[in-house]
Formats: sequence, structure tokens, C-alpha cells
Amino acid sequence: FDHNRKLKGKTLFITGASRGIGKAIAVKAARDGANIIVAAKTAEPHPKLPGTIYTVSEEIERAGGRALPCIVDVRDERQVTLAVETAVAKFGGIDIVVNNASAISLTGTLDTDMKRYDLMQNINTRGTFLVSKSCLPHLLKSDNPHILNLSPPLNLNRRWFGNHTAYTIAKYGMSMCVVGMAEEFRTQGVAVNALWPRTTIHTAAVEMLSGIEGALYSRKPDIMADAAYIILCRDSKEYTGHFFIDDEVLTDVGVTKFTQYACYPENIHNLATDIFLDENRLYPKL
Repeated sequence: FDHNRKLKGKTLFITGASRGIGKAIAVKAARDGANIIVAAKTAEPHPKLPGTIYTVSEEIERAGGRALPCIVDVRDERQVTLAVETAVAKFGGIDIVVNNASAISLTGTLDTDMKRYDLMQNINTRGTFLVSKSCLPHLLKSDNPHILNLSPPLNLNRRWFGNHTAYTIAKYGMSMCVVGMAEEFRTQGVAVNALWPRTTIHTAAVEMLSGIEGALYSRKPDIMADAAYIILCRDSKEYTGHFFIDDEVLTDVGVTKFTQYACYPENIHNLATDIFLDENRLYPKL
């Protein structure tokens, strides 16, 4: 599929946009000429992770978009409110929200201290709810409003609870926001959907946690950006309350080859399925 510039002039509020999947979605939209609020915590360079809200904003501008870097910790209601107000003052409204910010700790109950539990709950579930709530008054004025949460289908297979109950609760909280808000705002035309990757996605943050070896059987963030773009260009009145999988979205629009998304194309038939997806879900034909 080609860029059709459907997002030209649209304003996107993207959390966690300083690197990884959030950044990829931001730059993808920028190529259409979109306005991007880069809402993330990283204002100063991280010693181990590349990217700040300012360096990403420069990339967005080079790609053809307009950027507004905002220091935002999604746990902080004051910071979220200020960023929303600043965005509306600069761009005149908000059309799209991408709730990408997330914290992860794949630990069992006895190994999860309450500080880590609270971090995951407050960023994943509460942060998603807060950002969505804060942007909704402006989304309701848009002609094609979307909220997209990067969260998994609500798979109740017990294996996804037994090994990391705390993380599952926090991540499924984001997915429950999809179910609830999609229904709540259906008649008002606000689309609320989720997007999750079929395979593990290799980012600098993942590499810091699991090492470079994780890239061998992973895909690049580009596949999530391409899938998000397709979803966000759809009619908000017709596509809401869905849990999309990245390669299924691409297959729906005629993409048949996925080699370019693999970090190591030679391993394309041995990619690692992401958590919350059961192995018996088939890959599209490659």
C-alpha cells in the first residue's frame, strides 16, 4: 500500500513516542504531513537508549510533519492536561490518540515488588485511561476521531496469567479500555481499537532487557507503524472495538510478503510469537 496522505493536517497525540514503536508510528504519520504531539518522558539523552522528544521531533519535521515535543509522564495528570492544552492551542484540536506508553515486568507474584506493580498499573491502565479521557473532548469535535491502544486481545488462556499476573492485569486494563470506550462512544463516532504484534518486535528498549539475540527472531517496529497507519485512516464510525493483529491488518489490504519486516530475513519462518497470542493462530502466507 502507498501513502495516500489521509493523515495530512490531522493531529496525533502519541505517548511514549521518543523511541521504538511510538516513534515509528509518529514518523509514518509525519510523511503525510500530520501534526504530532511527541508525549514522552525522555527530554535528556538516556545513557543506554537512543532518542529524546526533541530528536524525534526533528525527524518528524524532516519527514514532512509538524512536531510538538511535550515532556509527559502519563502518570501525572497535570503534565497530561498541560500537553493536551498546548497541543490544542498550537494545532487547533486533536484527531487521534495512540496510547503506546507502557511498562513491563514479566515477573511472578513473589518477585513483583509493589513499586513495580504500581508502575505498571499507573502507566499502562491508568495512563491509558487518563490520556484518553483528557483528549476525548477534542476527539469528539474531529471528523474522524481514533484512539488506538497498543494492547493485546483479551485472551483468557491461563498460561498468560500464571507467569506474570501483575503485567497481565496492567496490560489487559488497556484492552478493557478498548472494550468500554468503544461501546461508550460508538454512537458519537469515536473509534477505539487495539493493535498488537503477531511476533516480538525488536526495539532498543527490548534489547536492553533481553539482549541483541532477541532481534534474531523478531520483526522491526515498521510493521506496527504500517498497521497503525491503515487503522487510523479507516472510517471511525465503521471500525471500532476491534483487537487488530499487525500482519492481519496488512493482509486485509493486500500485503502478501513480510520479509522486509524481519530483522533477519533468513529467520522469517522461525519468528517468535508475541505473548498473549496462542501458537495455534496461523501466520498469513508470506
